[in-house]
Amino acid sequence: MNGQPLAYLDSAASAQKPRMVINALMAVYETEYANIHRGLYKISQNVTEKFEAVREKVADFIGVKTDEIVFTRNATEAINLVATCWGGSVFARGDEIILTTMEHHANIVPWQLLQDRIGIVIRIVPLRADGTLDMAAFAGLLSPRTRMVSVTHISNALGIVNDVSQISAIAKKFNPEIKVLVDGSQSVVHRDIHIPDLGCDFFVFTGHKLYGPSGIGVLWGRYELLAAMPPYQGGGDMIEAVSFDGTTFKPPPARFEAGTPAIADVIALGAAIDYVQGIGMDAIAAHEGRLLREAMNALSAIDGLTFYGTGPDKAGIVSFTADWAHPSDIAMILDQCGVAVRTGHHCCMPLMRYYGIEGTVRASFGLYTSVEDIEALSVGLRKARELLS
Repeated sequence: MNGQPLAYLDSAASAQKPRMVINALMAVYETEYANIHRGLYKISQNVTEKFEAVREKVADFIGVKTDEIVFTRNATEAINLVATCWGGSVFARGDEIILTTMEHHANIVPWQLLQDRIGIVIRIVPLRADGTLDMAAFAGLLSPRTRMVSVTHISNALGIVNDVSQISAIAKKFNPEIKVLVDGSQSVVHRDIHIPDLGCDFFVFTGHKLYGPSGIGVLWGRYELLAAMPPYQGGGDMIEAVSFDGTTFKPPPARFEAGTPAIADVIALGAAIDYVQGIGMDAIAAHEGRLLREAMNALSAIDGLTFYGTGPDKAGIVSFTADWAHPSDIAMILDQCGVAVRTGHHCCMPLMRYYGIEGTVRASFGLYTSVEDIEALSVGLRKARELLS
């Protein structure tokens, strides 16, 4: 990039794709593309089998039942689906949902839309100085009107890992009927996820961060909850029968998958899961942990940097500001050095306001990140300081 070796440190926004994922995507279009589920000819049946095999693969990947996996466009659509179909059916005016200060906009705006439509109340868990959640404050927010807790597993802006098992346990001890949604968009990339251990009721993630294609996401929900929810959209493939007098719908997950899905992208997501499982999620986490330590050691030696999200349990995300330059100016110097980072609010504007800043520089790591990439970041930042301070 710009004549320099590329140090790609923006994996939290979207990950680069392994060759086997690209090959899987191309193979569908080049060798046996057809629409799925209703074709009686061989190619359609073959692709249908591959598509549904990925549903089973996703279920195994996160430790749940196959018929609880709904394919969506991304994690954002998955949260909107829950807010609309579950929240719209269950919430009444004055009912409460608990979010946290560190949530991505995708886990804020859908609930605000419900707030405007129904009149629900949104409660916010504050942070401690190190960026971790104030769990005492969380417990204090629970009330007889609490219907849901919706929380990110790993903050995309801070890298902080939230103890969602503890959050679920506290909420359900207060009231077993409280539902918990976990945004796992970052955690499925950095951690081995076994949903029964989390104690949640809904879990969402997106494919493009998990080394898969864009345009494909996953919603997991407890089957009894999905079965009680109305459809999100209407159309083909989610119906049992249609007449002008009325329509009956298929059971989950088909009920929530109207129209022709992202066929090739789902199959390529399966290849991405094979790829990370072949390496091992524990090995990926260990690799990124070493990189995080290397990065903090290197960057802490640069004068004038302030780090955000310094709690003890972190994924491979480093977020900082400099007292000698604006984040955007720093990023432009890094760009010329071949270092790709992200700046701004990271779709977490309430979090930035909480810290009293406009945004941060964020360097985020993936399984392909190397020590040389960390060194390039450090060298680039020192150059930026020389030029901008």
